[in-house]
Amino acid sequence: MTTIAVLGKGRVGGALADGFRRAGHQVAVGDSAPGSAEQAVGSAEIVVNAAPGGSSLERLTALRESLRGKILVDVSNATRSGADGMPSELMYPGSSLAEQVQAALPDTRVVKALNTMLYSVMAAPGTLSQPPTAFLSGEDAQAKQVVSALLGDLGWQPEWIIDLGGVQSARATEAVILLVPHVIRASGFAPFAVSIVR
Repeated sequence: MTTIAVLGKGRVGGALADGFRRAGHQVAVGDSAPGSAEQAVGSAEIVVNAAPGGSSLERLTALRESLRGKILVDVSNATRSGADGMPSELMYPGSSLAEQVQAALPDTRVVKALNTMLYSVMAAPGTLSQPPTAFLSGEDAQAKQVVSALLGDLGWQPEWIIDLGGVQSARATEAVILLVPHVIRASGFAPFAVSIVR
């Protein structure tokens, strides 16, 4: 059993928190209330950033000391919304949220994961008609191994997980969010994920 802090009480955070609890982990959830995130992170071994991407860098930087030495799984995408409220452009073109967070928190082991799918797939990958792919980006190989095992607890098979390398590779996976509004407009709001088929 691992103690996991999930930052964010929205659909993403809720789905992941429920999934980790079903897998037998101890889960603390932190939100934007004063002291909530610090309390959740304090006793956690692994922290999951499921808060809105646009405010994540500021929120996580404020937790620098609490996050020191810990694995931070970043599942958020930092975007600006268009007139329809859907993601229309990236907040960090030429970079990524994961890179910005890693630069701001050099003593934290940042791993980008689970950001190329709708939230409902993150903790239930087996519900799709074919296997989805989860991509990992980060500088710490051991941290990525820990995150891979954690994904396994959520139902991700080892062959569904691809380690893309360093944190800079998160630029590619974060850009996938720009595809999401078009997919939803074309085929409706239904669970989907990116899948690498060979």
